[in-house]
Amino acid sequence: MMGSQPLYDLAPLVQVMLLGIVIALGPLAWVAWRNRGGDRGRRLQALTVLTLFLTFDLVLFGAFTRLTDSGLGCPDWPGCYGSASPVGARADIAAAQQAMPTGPVTHGKAWVEMIHRYLATGVGVLIIVLTVSAWVQWRRARAGGGVPQPVMSPWWPTFTLVWVCLQGAFGALTVTMKLFPAIVTLHLVGGLVLLALLCVQAVRHTQAARGVQPAMLATPLRGGVLVTGILVALQIVLGGWVSTNYAVLACTAFPTCQGSWWPVMDFVQGFQIWRPLGLLQDGSHISFAGLTAIHYAHRLMAYGVLLALAWLAWRLHRAAALRMQARWLAGLALLQLATGLSNVVLGWPLLAAVLHTGGAAALVVVLTWTAASSRTVRTPLESLAPSCASRVSA
Repeated sequence: MMGSQPLYDLAPLVQVMLLGIVIALGPLAWVAWRNRGGDRGRRLQALTVLTLFLTFDLVLFGAFTRLTDSGLGCPDWPGCYGSASPVGARADIAAAQQAMPTGPVTHGKAWVEMIHRYLATGVGVLIIVLTVSAWVQWRRARAGGGVPQPVMSPWWPTFTLVWVCLQGAFGALTVTMKLFPAIVTLHLVGGLVLLALLCVQAVRHTQAARGVQPAMLATPLRGGVLVTGILVALQIVLGGWVSTNYAVLACTAFPTCQGSWWPVMDFVQGFQIWRPLGLLQDGSHISFAGLTAIHYAHRLMAYGVLLALAWLAWRLHRAAALRMQARWLAGLALLQLATGLSNVVLGWPLLAAVLHTGGAAALVVVLTWTAASSRTVRTPLESLAPSCASRVSA
């Protein structure tokens, strides 16, 4: 059944989009009711924060979809066997399940996959509303009439909208390219970038609504925030590569792997990027040594990332304005350590695996929150440098 099913069937597209609009109406109504009588800026702030929260939930549900092997629960896109829901595809799903009882298509997996698509469409609708609202506010401010200037350029939500459309394209490719590891990893990373984009906007809107100024950090600490963010981003890419290649169980002990501190590994195979799932570019199967290399690279990088997070949490805790972020970073670092170890020694339990992805997403949010909530303060020596340069030039 799967072989005869077309990869793209746009017949149910309108119905799926309508379902996304219906899903988005709930959050929109809640924001309107909670902020009735408030100004447009306050409503925009509330909607941005809520969209960030729902996007975080979407990332978690995406991890659940991947980890339950539901990514091909509906082998076409955007619907399910040409229908807008698994209800209309019952016969096709039943036939595919009968042909392969342990295969990727079952009724349960089809529902998980389609719910993920519905939620993604709903988030997309919310981002469209954010974009339109930002441009309306910007145009009214330009026209005058006492309308305050917007907190952020409307190009921020516009770029976010473009990005979520790109995410949708990668979601389609995830299905049509049969869980191609590079595509699935990029889809995961794209979701985390979407979180960061929304987080910046949420922080700026919230600061403006509360009249809070950014915390001032010394240049080395501000640089530490950015460097730690880069390290976490690299670690997330490696973690995505581990998950999408199903390499978690290549090492089932800690701190050693396969009874060795440096097991047999093939990094050339492990990091051959553009290839199908489980295969190499020449069509042969990836070796166990290749999977071990994928796993162990992620583990080695984790040591450095944990040290960087511990250092950053300690330093930020000394900055009174950022102690909340410091506590979040410390707690999330411990969560990642605990769930990462659980994945290895307990055989990749579903709860630990989902929490591990959730912890990574939360780290992205908190690090973005920290960066967006702070500015670099110039030291006395840095403040003197421009004046000294001007005297020399004079």
